[in-house]
Amino acid sequence: QVQLVESGGGLVQAGGSLRLSCAASGLTFKNYAMGWFRQAPGKEREFVAVISESGGSTYYADSSRFTISRDNAKNTVYLQMNSLKPEDTAVYYCAAHDSGSYRQHQSYDYWGQGTQVAVSS
Repeated sequence: QVQLVESGGGLVQAGGSLRLSCAASGLTFKNYAMGWFRQAPGKEREFVAVISESGGSTYYADSSRFTISRDNAKNTVYLQMNSLKPEDTAVYYCAAHDSGSYRQHQSYDYWGQGTQVAVSS
């Protein structure tokens, strides 16, 4: 049974930082590109970042404020978020990529339950 468990969310002031973690089990982690998505209330789930199987390649929706990384020895993917803004408030999900466009949530096989990030102004 595949499990992806996110942690590290919380309430932070604008300009602050958070580091999200996603621990994977039940799959051969090193064989999957891993992505982060987020979903704000009333909005569609949107792509944030993805990292290749080896960690050698990364791709971001937007900014220089976020950094995705992974530790295949720990079966964990991370999202470091700096200079947070109120518009970053959302539930953040990690997901294991299957095939297709990295930006499309339909391309991902497995999902975590999400972790809430709230940024106050």
